[in-house]
Amino acid sequence: MCRIFGHFDAEATPHELKSVAALQRHGGPDAQTQAAGAGWALGNNRLAIMDLDGGDQPYRLGEDIVAVFNGEIYNHQELRDRLSAKGHRFADTCDGSVIPALYAEYGTRFPEQLDGMYSVALVDLRDEPTLVLATDDVGMKPLYYHWEASSRHLYFSSELPALLSFRNVAARPWDAGLDAYLATKTPFGEQTMFEGISVLPPAATARVTLSAGLHITRREVTRAAGPPAGEAEATQQVRDRLRDEVHRLTLADVPVATITSGGLDSSLVTALAAEKVRDLHTFNIAYRGTWPSDERAFAREVAERCGTRYHQIELDPASFPSLLSDVVWHLGQPNADPITLSTYALFASVRDAGFKVALTGDAADELFGGYDRIRKAVSAPFGTDWVTPYVDALAAVPKSLRESLYSPEYRAFVSASGSSSDLIAEHLRAASGDTLEVLTDFEIGSRLPAYHLRRVDHLSMSASVEARLPFCQPSVVQYARSLPRDLKIAPGKGKKVLYSAAEGMLPDSVLNRPKQPFTLPVTAMLRPGQPLMDFARDALSADRLRSRGQLDPRRVDALFETQAGAPNDQAAMAIWSLMVHELWLEQFCGPPASVTAGQRTLEGQK
Repeated sequence: MCRIFGHFDAEATPHELKSVAALQRHGGPDAQTQAAGAGWALGNNRLAIMDLDGGDQPYRLGEDIVAVFNGEIYNHQELRDRLSAKGHRFADTCDGSVIPALYAEYGTRFPEQLDGMYSVALVDLRDEPTLVLATDDVGMKPLYYHWEASSRHLYFSSELPALLSFRNVAARPWDAGLDAYLATKTPFGEQTMFEGISVLPPAATARVTLSAGLHITRREVTRAAGPPAGEAEATQQVRDRLRDEVHRLTLADVPVATITSGGLDSSLVTALAAEKVRDLHTFNIAYRGTWPSDERAFAREVAERCGTRYHQIELDPASFPSLLSDVVWHLGQPNADPITLSTYALFASVRDAGFKVALTGDAADELFGGYDRIRKAVSAPFGTDWVTPYVDALAAVPKSLRESLYSPEYRAFVSASGSSSDLIAEHLRAASGDTLEVLTDFEIGSRLPAYHLRRVDHLSMSASVEARLPFCQPSVVQYARSLPRDLKIAPGKGKKVLYSAAEGMLPDSVLNRPKQPFTLPVTAMLRPGQPLMDFARDALSADRLRSRGQLDPRRVDALFETQAGAPNDQAAMAIWSLMVHELWLEQFCGPPASVTAGQRTLEGQK
């Protein structure tokens, strides 16, 4: 696991490259290396997980193929054996060392051979110099880039703050970003919140040459053929495939732990990991005091049932304002889910306890129909509009409320350019196929990489911890996508076959409990007298909002009044989301013009 960066047919000083590396060092503290030539550079920050004494990057095949890599390739030994039979030799047994030889054999189709999570950057100097970038099938390892079409210059890195250290990459906010962010909690697709900066989509290969420029292709992700014979067979298949992947993902040359929220998905991963890892450690996050939706009792029950060593991490709500700036910085762009604070603190505790790898239960809801919004859409009577309520359920702030919060100028801009919600609705209505299939494609292809996987990647690596995701493994993804609706969704309940697969492995209390989100109880914490409420009011002061020009200060103040008088989830989430957006703007684009040198910045209030 690493962080990678570089440029192609462009210029960067040694100082710039060192600055980019330094800003990603948390994700690769064990080694920092670079290679450069005429018009190109590749860099790597290594987090040593496999072959601790090997794994020196960049990897080379002769002098003409040079590669850097971020992630884990789980089938690397099989690939090494196959490539060795073709005459290739390897200096170590690290997983990424197979990449140059694999490229030499398969060209730009080499990612089709990889099983794992990865982003790869490779320079081929044999004929016309060429840069190749590639990402895994579901987007577990993001790669951001800035492409200047006129000059054919490209800069890339694993994290946005690092990419912005290149002097030719500007931190300009994307004008439509606020609406896109509030519509989906973080921008979906390839556009980031920065104008001119994109993220390579999942299952993508980018090829860059001076003559042809940038060309991106998407690999077709295969699905398991044919539905199962029945529920019993599907249950066994899901259990067996997940068990195989969990067991395989526990293999590392460093200690491995699991994250256990107390819900079905992470608990099942923990139970399966405990079969393979002796004296497995499990970690759960909770909040000091008494708050709604506390899950620690369920997580502790799972640990007792599975015989693991349980770690209870307690986060003090009074520390939230001081943590927020760091969380927003590591993410690089706003994510409105309050779980970001919990995730950041949790992985820091995992690393402090001596672990560099942690397995999580992310992606099960997308694969097996676990979300309420999916079940409601699928069960909507024929001929009724399921798209509008589904799209509203994605939002941090529902469309009608957020548009009432906009300034007249920004509201007019959104109306002219098109609301993000409307664009998503148009996409869903134009898609063909069964409703569940359409939604699964959207959840896995658009929401999962943007909303979940980038958050997990950035916040785990902020603490030098590699998060591994068994539900994102191809064998699980492909099989889950082949299942018919009635094996995923039952009346009032999703993930039907996954619950069946977990029977006998988890406490009945976990299997029978109602689903609840693993998140921060932000509605209860955004109340008068709470530290978070005071911090939010400072962040969203009328002067700040007036200077930014996108929000109506009177409307935002009315939100605070509503939350103070009758706290509710919608107002609390709107306040939280706007606060995070303002913190992001200040971190990367500076304070608004009205904030003078004599005024305290939000960063200064830490």
